[in-house]
Amino acid sequence: MQLAKLNDHTYLIAPNPSGAGLSRSVAGVDHNGQPVDTSVVEERPLTIYLNSQEIVTAMTIGDYPEYLALGFLRNQRMLSDTDQVTAVQFDEELETVVVRTEQETNHEDKLKKKTRTSGCAVGTVFGDMMEGLEDLELPSLSIRTSDLYQLSSIINRTPSLYLEAGAIHGTVLCEGNRPLVYMEDVGRHNAVDKIAGWMLETGTSADNKLLYTTGRLTSEMVIKCALMGIPALASRSGFTAWGVEIAQQVGLTLIGRLRGARFVCLSGKERLTYDSDPSSVADDPKKSRRKGATS
Repeated sequence: MQLAKLNDHTYLIAPNPSGAGLSRSVAGVDHNGQPVDTSVVEERPLTIYLNSQEIVTAMTIGDYPEYLALGFLRNQRMLSDTDQVTAVQFDEELETVVVRTEQETNHEDKLKKKTRTSGCAVGTVFGDMMEGLEDLELPSLSIRTSDLYQLSSIINRTPSLYLEAGAIHGTVLCEGNRPLVYMEDVGRHNAVDKIAGWMLETGTSADNKLLYTTGRLTSEMVIKCALMGIPALASRSGFTAWGVEIAQQVGLTLIGRLRGARFVCLSGKERLTYDSDPSSVADDPKKSRRKGATS
């Protein structure tokens, strides 16, 4: 596992703003009609197969395709705890990933029930995902406000494709006050799926983790987080009503509008420990503020 140290913090996986093929410079003109070169994010199709069955084609920036495929299939419940993955094969030329399992699979009926979700790059969930939440019990996780402030500070100061080019979402797997794995993609659902794939591949427990996302706290984000077994979800962006309802239903701690010293908790407030004075928390520098950072 390659470690990356940024801003005096060591990530297990960190963004790579200068990574080959992730962005490119495009010539244009600015509001004064002056020539300007702007960095823009690349996106390309990736078709995911489960054994011999084509499942979906996702638009992605192209990094960590194996994690994206594993996480997508796991989050759509096409891979269960009992499925033994025997191979994950990425073909860069064909832009495909094939996930192979010991037992044959058939998800034709499931593929007929798709729901297109709101948000950038248009996510796709399958119509029976809510069924997986009925008997779900998430672990209890105490969250210190000092940890929230430190996570927000580290994440928003970390060099990233967003700060380099914009038009992208990030998702970070955290433990206590430490961000561990930071994934980016054109759709926040893809970034979450990469995290899920990494957790599946490495056997990482979700019990004591918090998921941080730069995007809105929608029903899809809450469902994905809950099905991954992660008990807390935070964002510097806002909420949707259905996302809040589902979080309250499954007992997931939901924290939004996390900017500087401010945040709002709409589910699981009893798990918060207020151990830090908000007046002592510095606001984010303007150069590191993400979308939605203004009041």
